[in-house]
Amino acid sequence: MSTTLPREQFLVISALGASPMELTSVLCRASQESRCNVVSSRLTRHGEYSALVLQVSGSWDALARLEASLAPLAKRHKFSINMTRSAAAVERANALPYVVYISAAYRPDIIGELCQFFTDHHVELENLTCDTYQAPQTGTLLLNATITVTLPPGTQISWLRDQFLDFADALNLDALIEPWRPQNP
Repeated sequence: MSTTLPREQFLVISALGASPMELTSVLCRASQESRCNVVSSRLTRHGEYSALVLQVSGSWDALARLEASLAPLAKRHKFSINMTRSAAAVERANALPYVVYISAAYRPDIIGELCQFFTDHHVELENLTCDTYQAPQTGTLLLNATITVTLPPGTQISWLRDQFLDFADALNLDALIEPWRPQNP
């Protein structure tokens, strides 16, 4: 007699609230109480609000139970919430992760231009972090961005790097593209 495990499914939850600790605690506890597992999470602060994104896994009924509990929790704890069912991440054999670092005088079009460059070269975006700040010496508004991308199999890395650096020079960006490395090997 063989027993099969219920097919694991996924739910992506995004929430926005004023208290990062409460937001995280409430959503992680609700996931656990619904017999779901937090697979990945990202929390960032944006002004007076924090944004939390969770990917949660579980059986169909566990995820349904969690989904039903989220709106009342959001109302009670005064945060906004969105959710959507998701499939597991697709493995991309032989795809290469790279990290792009950008520093430049801030212009509102820079991130859009970077995304268009990578789209044009069939490079997938995995993670994007950018911050603006004023240079203490001059007061100029500056942008720092770190972008993790995945190069498709067969990409000629030296050619793409040259294309990217020419692109960055044309936009007057201080840029670097290098292979992704684990933070704590």
